[in-house]
Parts: sequence; structure tokens; C-alpha cells
Amino acid sequence: MSIHDPQDYMVSIEEMRKLFNLNVQTGMLVVDEDGKIILATDQILKFSGYSAEEITQISFPQLFKVRATLRELYEFYFKNESSLVEWPHGFLVGKNGETIFYQFSMLKLMRGDKLTYLLAMKHQEEYPQLNLLQRFSDAFLKDINLGVLLISMNFTLVDVSDRACQILAMDREHILNKSLEEIFATVPSQHQLVQRTILDGAVVRNHAVSWTNNQERFELLLDSNVLKDSQGKIVGAYVIFKDVTNMRSLEEMVQRSDRLAMIGQIAAGTAHEIRNPLTSIKGFLQVLRRTFEVQGMEKEQSYTVVMLEEIDRINELVNEFLLLSKPKHVSYERIDVTEVLRGILPIINNEAILYNVHLQYEASYHLPEVIADKELLKQVFLNVCKNGIEAMADGGTLTISEKVDTVERNVSIDIHDTGSGIPMFVIDKIFDPFFTTKDTGTGLGLSVCQRIIHDMGGTIRVSSKGFGTTFTISIPYA
Repeated sequence: MSIHDPQDYMVSIEEMRKLFNLNVQTGMLVVDEDGKIILATDQILKFSGYSAEEITQISFPQLFKVRATLRELYEFYFKNESSLVEWPHGFLVGKNGETIFYQFSMLKLMRGDKLTYLLAMKHQEEYPQLNLLQRFSDAFLKDINLGVLLISMNFTLVDVSDRACQILAMDREHILNKSLEEIFATVPSQHQLVQRTILDGAVVRNHAVSWTNNQERFELLLDSNVLKDSQGKIVGAYVIFKDVTNMRSLEEMVQRSDRLAMIGQIAAGTAHEIRNPLTSIKGFLQVLRRTFEVQGMEKEQSYTVVMLEEIDRINELVNEFLLLSKPKHVSYERIDVTEVLRGILPIINNEAILYNVHLQYEASYHLPEVIADKELLKQVFLNVCKNGIEAMADGGTLTISEKVDTVERNVSIDIHDTGSGIPMFVIDKIFDPFFTTKDTGTGLGLSVCQRIIHDMGGTIRVSSKGFGTTFTISIPYA
């Protein structure tokens, strides 16, 4: 046996072999507390494909995949150096990328004042009866698209799946072996994913939970139950949750479309009946205004001006009602979105100046053409930009940016304002008909915009994180 390291490790390794009753074919590694490989036996070099010099140039996590740091492994599996327990496992990654299943045990060594770990590693052929279950367990936590939490009887986190870390927006090494109360300390108790009552045998099935990790919001379906040993004693618990955000969004979209369809039917049936008497009233008021003007009755003339303005406002509302039904006289053609945006930029800029807002346009050259109605698309862009400008009462920046999503095959326009943002309890309602936060708003503008974009086969989405709002309008390109 040859060992690539100073001679002061030779005695430690031989003692380690005797302690574990190992033969010379058992692989052994010495790794320092920073994860640097100091030495490796021939058996490890053989299976990894590295030379003795090469293996000291890579780190332990590059060579051996295991779901914890060395310090966490030692503290969890080996309470003290004389107490050896069930061997944990991992995968050795060879130089050619091939993985080999290993079990291992470990011992602390002190080299001067520096802490190192000595690992004795057994190849799967030595313990074949464990490999199938161990492989499944490791693959389940690593690859499954589920959030999984394993909890001990003292309410600490024993293991966690990669997907759970993504949803919780937490680093695995920072939460493993910590109390669940400490992990969720900043979350109100009624909103925590895990309650201590789970260890009392409380079973949960398909419990709907909303979770926000300060970056994204997730809709989750949660299951939980206890784990028992062969005598029926509770030894821990598990929590499994599935991200159903997209499913919930689809359900809400269907419900919103049903509401829009119903309102559209009502609008189509009543709009003309409303407009006919309005036309007569407006005609007589125009005659009266002219008469008052000729006779010098300025006060009465001012009344007619106000009434005519209100009638015009009612007409605009009726027009929006009509757009909630399927738009009539729509002319779909291949159009250049950049050309449409540049045509309305002067109008948007004039509106921005009135509110002390700076307009920033980020063009993406050579955008693919989309199939859409140019005039309706202008209406959508103007409406969303106007909302963004009005949201910045104290001034700010409105940014319009173009981009192409080649995966979804969409042309997307992001319209971002630097206003105060939209509260979470409001953001789900902004596309609902008649919902508005403006004193003089009708609550139909965004509903109409959504209907127009949906009819073009696209989507309109909104995101707000408390420091501005972004509307993303996506249209499939031709």
C-alpha cells in the first residue's frame, strides 16, 4: 500500500484499520476541515481514476457526493470517537464522471493544531444488501420534485430535500440539525409549515398552504405523518409538500375567464340599449349649450359642459363593456412590436412628464413578428403604461423593455414602474372586472387588456415585491 502524504499519518491509518477491523483493500481518505484531500489509499485511487498527485488537487465534495458537510456527518453519526454506529453512505465520482456507491465511517485526527478527518470507505460490493434502499433514499431526497422534511423527536431537522430548500429559500447546511422553531423563527406561528403537534401523531392530508419566501409565492399541498419503529413507538415525523402554484393559477384564470364571458354577454346585450338614449340626450344638450352661448347665459352653459363631459365618460365605459365581449372587427396581421411601441412612445412620454416620471425604453433589435391587432395592442400598452405612471405620484422611472423567450417562443414586453408596489392581498384581484384602487377608475381597464392579449394567444402577468411593479405582456411570435 502506498499513501500520498507525510509519514505521520501512517500510524493513524493502521490503527484505524484495526479499530474498524478492516482489510488493506478498504479505501481510506484523510481530509482537512476545509474539505481539502490530504491523502488517499490505492483502493480509492483505483476506483476514482485519479493519480496520487491529482486527487490532492480536488476538494472532498468534488470527489464524494454526500448530503451533508463532514462536520455535520461527524456530529450526527459519531457522537464520540469510540462510539461507532451505522455507516452512512454516498457516491464517489470518478475522473470520468462514473459514480460508485460507498459506505463509510470516520474518525477525528489532530495534525498539530489543525483538525482533520480520517474516513474508512467500503465499496458497495462489500455490503450489497443495503445498496438498493440506500440508493433510493438518496435519489428520492435529491431528485424528487417534492419538498421533504424529516424531523426527529426533539423537533430538529434531520434531512431535507433539494426542492424543499428551493421553496423555503434556505441553504441546506444552514438549517440541517437545527430546531424547526429556530428555522421558522421569523414566521408567525400560524403560518409555519411545521407545527410541534406533528410529533403527537397529528396527520395532515392535502392541506393547502400559501408560502412566501420574500422572493416568490408558492401554493403548496402538504402531507405529514409520524414515523414509528418496529415496536410502534414514534421515532420522528415527515412532511411532504407539492408545489401546485401553476395549477392554482390555471384555476383562477379559468374562473376569471368565466366571469369575463358572463360580463361580456351582459355587455353585448345592454350596451346598445344604453347608447341609444345617451345619443339623444347628448344631442339635445349640445343644442342647449349653443342656445345658452348665444344668449350669454354663461352659468347655464357651464352646466351643460359638465353634463356633456359626464356623458362622454359614460360612453367610454360602455365602449369598455363592449370590449369585454369578443372584440369586433379585429384585424390580425403580422406586426413588428418595436414599431408599435415606438409609435406610441411620444404619447407615453407626454403623460410621464405631467407626473414628473422619467421614461426609459430598452429596445431589443430584430424582434420576430407577432400575429396581433395593431390598434388593440396599442390600447394595451397605453393602458398599462398609464397605470404605471399614475402609480408614481412622487415621480420615478417607467422602464419599457423588449425581450424574446426562445423556449416559450414569445415576444415579451416588460413595463416596470418604481412606485410603492401592489399589496399581496390585492395583486390577485387586479384583473377582476370592476376592481380598482383609483378614486375615479372603472375597474375595467386591466380586464379589457387581459381579454385582448388572451384573444391573441398571449398572457399578461404582474409581479410586485414592494418596491415597484412589473407587468409582462407575452405574445407568441409568428
